Amino acid sequence: MRRLVWLLGIVALLGTAWWFGVSTALSQGITGWFEARRAEGWQAELAGPDRKGFPARVGLALRDVALADPATGLAIGLDRLDIYAPTLWPADPRVDLPATPITVATPQGRGALTMAEGTLALDTYPGTALGLAGLGWTSGAWSVEGPEGGLLRATGLTLTMDHVEGATYDLRLAAPGFAPGDALRRPLRVPEDWPVQFEALTGAARITFDVPWDRRALEARRPQPRVIKISAADAVWGELSLRLAADLTVDAAGVPTGSVNLRAENWPIMLDLAEASGLLDPRLRVQAQQGLNQLARLTGDPDSLDVQLNLAQGLIAVGFIPIGPAPRLVIR
Repeated sequence: MRRLVWLLGIVALLGTAWWFGVSTALSQGITGWFEARRAEGWQAELAGPDRKGFPARVGLALRDVALADPATGLAIGLDRLDIYAPTLWPADPRVDLPATPITVATPQGRGALTMAEGTLALDTYPGTALGLAGLGWTSGAWSVEGPEGGLLRATGLTLTMDHVEGATYDLRLAAPGFAPGDALRRPLRVPEDWPVQFEALTGAARITFDVPWDRRALEARRPQPRVIKISAADAVWGELSLRLAADLTVDAAGVPTGSVNLRAENWPIMLDLAEASGLLDPRLRVQAQQGLNQLARLTGDPDSLDVQLNLAQGLIAVGFIPIGPAPRLVIR
């Protein structure tokens, strides 16, 4: 019995020493990373980290976190961030996001993301690069507010990213209860009696980037998409129903080339929204509608459209009819 007690005591001491060693290494790693970013000209501030989670988990609480990358113009600020990791393998952390607003600024604008029970779970490969094996982002109700008011909101979120091979990843998205806010409905001129929420918003895609996702994605530059294959993306909003699949290649400037297969119900309303939002040049509206009307007649239903959009040289076209500029696909 005495030997067993001694053995248990030794195991407890070794376990405690391991926990404190891992906790110290993780804490120093985070503070060292922030110091390295400041040396590169970033704004990189935090209070803490404070340790917690003993003995099963290594936990760190970060407060008043502010990060801004001058090279990309991306800035993030939040008042608290809780990081947990298994004691035996701390490279697979879980990050609990705060219920208070997370401010995000890009060259395109500013916004504030608020999430209930937002959690990021990372699965990484062994090694100093910490290559991404999988990521899961889940939350309860969330919303995005902009300077002009509410932009987006939903009752939940599930976003997963799983490594396939090389720099290729599978992505899946589901946002139940998704709804555009007033700041988007106004410029789109959405009718007042239009439904508030989407009935469905889901997507599945396989994306190949120029380099794999690992710790360098935060330290240097974000990997950029080079091949995008969308197997299915569905959106149902009131009388509008949209389903698309895509096969695109993206050049170094972010210009996509390829095709998007689109099936739309009540597509004339979509043209109204696209023109109101500025996505469709009013000068091309009549030309685009005439061409789409001819395509819709082939389906036997003038309000139903099953068409292939061609992207080339920075433009989107239906057949030989240009309908607008192609978006630049760049991750900042």
